[in-house]
Amino acid sequence: MTDLQIYCEHKPSPAKLDVLGVEDWAIWKKEPSTFPWRYDRAETCYVVRGRFHVTPTGGAPQSFSRGDLITFPAGMECTWEVVEPVEKHYRFD
Repeated sequence: MTDLQIYCEHKPSPAKLDVLGVEDWAIWKKEPSTFPWRYDRAETCYVVRGRFHVTPTGGAPQSFSRGDLITFPAGMECTWEVVEPVEKHYRFD
C-alpha cells in the first residue's frame, strides 16, 4: 500500500492564503463528534476555528487547529475526532 501522508503547514502567510484563494473555497462546519471518513479525492483545507484529531487507518493520530493548512491524500481512510467545533475552508483537488 502507498504511504498516504497528511501534510500540514502551521500558520501559512496571509500572502500564500491569498494566492491559493482560500477565502473563495467552500466552508465546512462540524460540532464535536467522532466519525469514520474516506478521501476519494485529495482535499486541501484551512482551519478557521476549532480543534480536531485525524487518525489514518493503521496510523498514529495527528492533531490540527486554527491556522493549519492541511492536505489529506486521495484514498486515505481515517477517523475524525472533532474536539472543539470546527470551521474550515476546503477544496478538492
